[in-house]
Amino acid sequence: MHFRSTGTSSCDTLRASLEKRYGDRADAYGYNIDTVVAWNDFFRFFYEGYFDVQIIGLENIPDEGRGVLVGNHSGGLPIDAMLLLNGYLNRHPCPRRVRALAHNWLRSTNIISQVICGLGAVPARFDTAVDLLNQDELVMFYPEGARGTGKLYVERYRLLDFDPGFVKAAILTQAPIIPVTTVGCDDIYPILAEIKPLARLLHMPYFPITPMFPWLPYITACVPLPAKILIKVGKPVHLPYGPERVNDRQLRLHLAREFQHRTQREVNSLFASRKSVFAGWSDETIAELRRQA
Repeated sequence: MHFRSTGTSSCDTLRASLEKRYGDRADAYGYNIDTVVAWNDFFRFFYEGYFDVQIIGLENIPDEGRGVLVGNHSGGLPIDAMLLLNGYLNRHPCPRRVRALAHNWLRSTNIISQVICGLGAVPARFDTAVDLLNQDELVMFYPEGARGTGKLYVERYRLLDFDPGFVKAAILTQAPIIPVTTVGCDDIYPILAEIKPLARLLHMPYFPITPMFPWLPYITACVPLPAKILIKVGKPVHLPYGPERVNDRQLRLHLAREFQHRTQREVNSLFASRKSVFAGWSDETIAELRRQA
C-alpha cells in the first residue's frame, strides 16, 4: 500500500474521503465529519510535533469490512486512542471511522463528550459493539478499560487482565482481531497515587495525583509530558471458531489471556528498544520494525 506522507493530507482531502464514505449516512451515536475535520489539526499537532508519534503497520487495518482493534491502554487520559485515530486518518489511503468504546464518565462530560462522540466514540456496551461490527465497522476495544489509563507510575507498562468481551464480539460476528500496541503513553501523566473516595464522590473512574495535578491551575496541570510514542498495528488474527462457540467462557478467557500476553511481550520488546522517554527510538530501530510489520 502507498501511504500519504506526513504533512500532505489536508483537511479538505480528509473531508472529501470521509464524505464519500459516510456523507449520506446518519449516525445514532453522534459521529460528525465536521467535528473530525475541525479537530484534525489540533490532534495532528500533538501527533507530529509534541509526541512525534511513529506508527507502524497501518496497512494491517483493512480498507473494507469489520474489524476488532484491541490494544493496551494508559496515559491518565485516553490520548492513546486520539493519537491512533489521528495517525490512521491522516496516513491510511482509505481512512474510515473507528468506533472506540468510551467510558460512561467521558461521555457524561459535556465538552469532552461532544468531541469524542463526534470523532466516532460509542458507549462501551457489548451490544453496541456487535451492532457496529455487523455493519462492517471498525471497533476499538481497550480491554484494560479505565483501569489501564489509571495505572500508577510504578505499574507502568504492566498490562492488567484483558476483559474477554472483545473475544466474544469477534467470535459472534466472525470479525478479525487487529492487535495494537502503544509504548510511551505510560509516561505522559505520571500518576503517583489516587484518591478513591474523591473519585466515587465525583463519579470518576479514578482521581489521580500527579506531580502537577491537582496542585497547579487546571490547564497547566493537564499538560502532558512530551514523551515519544510508538504505535504498532499487528496483522489481523482470524479466530478458527464459529459463532456457536461464543458462549464457551473458558475459550473466551483463554484467548483473552493469549492476546494479553502477546501484547505484553510486544510492549516489553518495544520498551527495551527505546533509547529514552524523550529521545524515543533510533531511525534504524524504526526501519527494522517497519520491515518486520
